[in-house]
Amino acid sequence: MDINNDGNIDVLSGSWPGEIFLFEGAKGKKFKAPVMLKNKNNEIINPGGGIEDRSNGGILIRGNADFETTDEGTFVNYHGKRIKNTPEKPISISGTATAVNAVDWDADGDYDLIVGNISGNVYLVPNEGDANKYAFGKEEQLKAGDELLGAKSRAGVCVADIDGDGDLDLLAGGDDGSVSFYENTGSAKKAKLAKAVEIIPPVKSQYGANTPTEPTRGTRSKLCAADWNGDGKLDLLVGDYARLKPDVPEPSDQEKAEHEKIRNELKSVQKRYSELANKMYGSEKEKDPAKIKKMREEMPEVRSKMGELRGKLPKEYETHGWVWLFLQK
Repeated sequence: MDINNDGNIDVLSGSWPGEIFLFEGAKGKKFKAPVMLKNKNNEIINPGGGIEDRSNGGILIRGNADFETTDEGTFVNYHGKRIKNTPEKPISISGTATAVNAVDWDADGDYDLIVGNISGNVYLVPNEGDANKYAFGKEEQLKAGDELLGAKSRAGVCVADIDGDGDLDLLAGGDDGSVSFYENTGSAKKAKLAKAVEIIPPVKSQYGANTPTEPTRGTRSKLCAADWNGDGKLDLLVGDYARLKPDVPEPSDQEKAEHEKIRNELKSVQKRYSELANKMYGSEKEKDPAKIKKMREEMPEVRSKMGELRGKLPKEYETHGWVWLFLQK
């Protein structure tokens, strides 16, 4: 993709916080440092992200934010805004886990953005500039049929002419490992998406006793359409997040006893962490500033202890990212 038509290949990437990052190509097949993509109003693009008031009186920020602790209290920095975190208005930070495709959605000669996020929403970010100078407008949620398109969570989007009729269709991978196809029943210039048809089924649970011992399709499907075998039809490459039981020797009785002792200690530490989290952010929020300060100092210590104990236990699973090929018949 050459988003600015300068002859160099560029790369776009979604992110866990949700902002879209542009790695602009340079000469010599190199890339400049990534920057957060902005729209024509100089606003950072993060469909579904931003600042939201919560029903419990707090604030949820979905985006690239971070906490800052000072003598005056704890603050959250978010794209030039500095918001104080208080017992009356506690702040939480999360992300939208965006996946992005750059395509000419309306066939006007420039790249628009199709963005899926963790909620399963899929957005069009129209390019209101041209092939040489992009100027992205306000995002709008796509529709499937006559309803807002609500794919499965962690929508991993891919746009391509899957059925070979000359217009762009939409594919969306889901958190459950499935893949859904949204046929464009409109035209290349004015897309109209049909309702979803599931073309790859979900996967079975890979937790606990169900953790596989051999590579098996996983969750969080991310997609790429390409003619893999050169037969003129677009095939699918599906990346995933999967679990696998590690191939390790059976522990001795002495090791099992030691592991059980560590697990019991870990349960106690986890309980304390939950208590602290509930008093700081949950239904039993503490209001005494001195106690809040003390808990804020204790939380990193408890979190560190949990990590230390987990490191002493044998791994129950390994995480992998497999890629699977599905040939179109």
